[in-house]
Amino acid sequence: MIQVTSVQCEYQHNPIGIGERQPLLSWKLEATSGQRKVNQSAYELEVASDASFHDILWQSGIIYTEQSTFVEAAGLISESCKRYYWRVRVWDGDGVVSDWSPAAFWETGKLKGETWSGKWISAPLAQLPADAEQVPLLRKTFTLRGQVKQARIYATALGLYELELNGKRVGDTYFAPGWTSYNNVLQTQTYDVTDHLTAGNNAIGAWLGNGWYKGNLAWSHQKEIYGNRLALLAELHVQYEDGGEEVIATDGSWTSAPGPIRMSEIYHGETYDASLEHPGWSTTAFSKSSDWQSVEEISQTYEVLTPQINVPVRKKETLKPVEWLTTPRGETVIDFGQNMVGWVKFSVRGTAGDEVSLKHAEVLDAEGNFYTDNLRSAKQNIRYTLKGESIETFEPRFTFQGFRFVKLEGAVSAFERDAFEAVVIHSDMEETGKFSCSNPLINQLQSNIRWGLKGNFVDVPTDCPQRDERLGWTGDAQMFIGTAVYLNNVAPFFAKWLGDLAADQRSDGAVPFVVPHVLADDSYGSAAWGDAAVIIPWTLYASYGDKRILERQYDSMKGWVSYVEAQGDQPYLWNTGFHFGDWLGLDAKSGDYIGATDRDIIASAFYAYSVKLVRKSAEVLGREEDAAHYAELERQVADAFRKEFVTPGGRLSSSTQTGHVLALMFELLDEPSERRSALRLKELLEASKHHLTTGFVGTPYISHVLSKHGMLDEAYTLLLQQDYPSWLYPVTKGATTIWEHWDGIKEDGSFWSADMNSFNHYAYGAVGDWLYRTVAGIQPEESAPGYKRFVVAPQPGGGLTFAEGELETMYGRIRSAWKLGENGVIELEVTVPPNTSAEIRLPGAAGSDVVAESGQPLESSAGLTLLKSGDGVIVEAGSGTYKFAYDFNGQPAVAIS
Repeated sequence: MIQVTSVQCEYQHNPIGIGERQPLLSWKLEATSGQRKVNQSAYELEVASDASFHDILWQSGIIYTEQSTFVEAAGLISESCKRYYWRVRVWDGDGVVSDWSPAAFWETGKLKGETWSGKWISAPLAQLPADAEQVPLLRKTFTLRGQVKQARIYATALGLYELELNGKRVGDTYFAPGWTSYNNVLQTQTYDVTDHLTAGNNAIGAWLGNGWYKGNLAWSHQKEIYGNRLALLAELHVQYEDGGEEVIATDGSWTSAPGPIRMSEIYHGETYDASLEHPGWSTTAFSKSSDWQSVEEISQTYEVLTPQINVPVRKKETLKPVEWLTTPRGETVIDFGQNMVGWVKFSVRGTAGDEVSLKHAEVLDAEGNFYTDNLRSAKQNIRYTLKGESIETFEPRFTFQGFRFVKLEGAVSAFERDAFEAVVIHSDMEETGKFSCSNPLINQLQSNIRWGLKGNFVDVPTDCPQRDERLGWTGDAQMFIGTAVYLNNVAPFFAKWLGDLAADQRSDGAVPFVVPHVLADDSYGSAAWGDAAVIIPWTLYASYGDKRILERQYDSMKGWVSYVEAQGDQPYLWNTGFHFGDWLGLDAKSGDYIGATDRDIIASAFYAYSVKLVRKSAEVLGREEDAAHYAELERQVADAFRKEFVTPGGRLSSSTQTGHVLALMFELLDEPSERRSALRLKELLEASKHHLTTGFVGTPYISHVLSKHGMLDEAYTLLLQQDYPSWLYPVTKGATTIWEHWDGIKEDGSFWSADMNSFNHYAYGAVGDWLYRTVAGIQPEESAPGYKRFVVAPQPGGGLTFAEGELETMYGRIRSAWKLGENGVIELEVTVPPNTSAEIRLPGAAGSDVVAESGQPLESSAGLTLLKSGDGVIVEAGSGTYKFAYDFNGQPAVAIS
């Protein structure tokens, strides 16, 4: 017997405010009696207007298919601002039907193209001049004529906004409406405020902040990139118990006043003067004063509005101080023990007018003093002026900091020591992956990788979260995507960002260096950076199986390849233009940020790879003519690469670690040249005493190339190095996130530099991909994306005695756990979710006679099929949990239960 669990709409459970007229529905299955090889043979869907399913709007009938992810309710077109209930039941392979799943729902927002009754409103310029730092409050009082059955707010802003209704904060999201290519896309949010309202008098209010729209961006002190006025657009839709409806919308009847936030900037922090507060301003109790003036209605487009695509930023956890320090300079500093992103919530007690300050830093210097030089011009400073109440508690609204250490200044004695906590924020992505092993340093590395994702996935995938940058660098995102899809469900997060990439892409197909694009007009078109347009959509499709991602990005993917095709002095090589190359490669010339690998080789290699992925995407989408075209282009680019960069004897012209890694990873060599290139890579590793010389481009792939080409020991040796340069060197220096530079802190405690030395820079965390794929052995199979079918092929080594990986897929949890027992016996446990199948490769097993599964000879175990024996054993497994035992020497294994 099976049952349906974890029903999802658009990757979410019961989402409110989605923008899809035909949303995609998914569900997972659970075998209630623990049987193996449980598969779905059919499903039936129902959609209704009520949770009791008395008013059925649409029925699928019985659909005979195994599909249980991204199912479309074909023919049902959702309307704006409406809730739909749905349920599903399934049949297993024996024709036994499950119960209906519990009623789930989705609710649409104001769909793209819908008419808004609300007007864009802004504080009058006379009240808040364009160059003013103080940010406004907006408010309106209104009367509801009866009991409220349901209420929703649909809202967005130019800048950042937070809403209050009758004195209570609306929703739990932060930094709404998020950062998009504002001229092309502006997201709207939906809030359920039914419980906030009452019959009679009510009041709604809004805080506005500069955010990415109007505030400082990048290192050249740009401001007002998108506009110079903060504005709000909102509609409160009320349904009464008697069936009546009413809309309270933004218009000229709202009022505005300067708020207590005197300055708010993403980079610089927030300045708050509590003496300027308007008590009760967002409640009906507030009495009008001369500070409040009528707002201005402004002209602003509605055409770019769309309901929120990605998951919002939320508070995710809090950290308490681990130590209070007095530095050699006499500074009062709090250590929170973890480099993180968010802010500090604190309390003070003191005299009205006293000012306190919190400054934020990632590290202390060699002497143990507070260090902020690596922030460049970013101030990361919170300043608070007391109003003189007994205890005052504060946390900022429209800024975030990247920090571990906080320096307290001003009226330090006013701080309540027991009332400090660091609030961790990031986009609210479901955590899907776990990895651990017997080496505590690798476990800390894995933790550092995860914290790098948390800190840099704040609505956009930033390079770093602390200095005057925090931009959506395409190269960093492309390099890390293979790891990101193991750690969290990043599909909605990247779906939004890829939409911005396509929106900011030039008409000739060139992709900007950063997305959203806020740099100079010529900041487009670098190899490995622009290839994010192709690599990220393909990786998402392979990991989740959502073909719609490819459909929506396909023109962007083609556009990038067309741009590259037009760049070189012939269409099959890319040997012109600016490229970041192997950024921060350690084989760079002294003083250069770009590694020694020829940029022509890097550009042409990525060109070949992107063409291959576009060809595969065309095949998936059924674009036969395109598939044939790109297959031919793929062949010609690979042929040109070999003619240009490989000698007749098979030697690569750029003999660097990165050069060989890319040629091997992207399969650009013939068999003899491949063997020679792998041998040469091994020689280069030996010459570097098994240390990395790769930069941003080569590092994500080197471990994969080594393990694929028979150099597993070398891959483990690289991983386990503890001196500079290596993944574990920062760990030995106390790192809790991934560094931008392998030697961000040198052995003597000095720093690499002050101008570009982030201690939370996730790119080198790309090794996490290899930990899941090779050490734990969990790999998707391209022919059945989204882990409908997958491979479990752990490769023990490096002196590890156990390793375990878990991945929550769209079908359920995959688990691979191995340990070395007595006498060289390996015990492997694999969990395969229902409605999937796995190929389990048992490394080192000489044949089926040396493998036991749950205490029985392999060939007699239920739910398994022996595919091959010889150098190893490969078994075909359906859903269930399997336990194997075998040794590397071909001796009878000790049976385990």
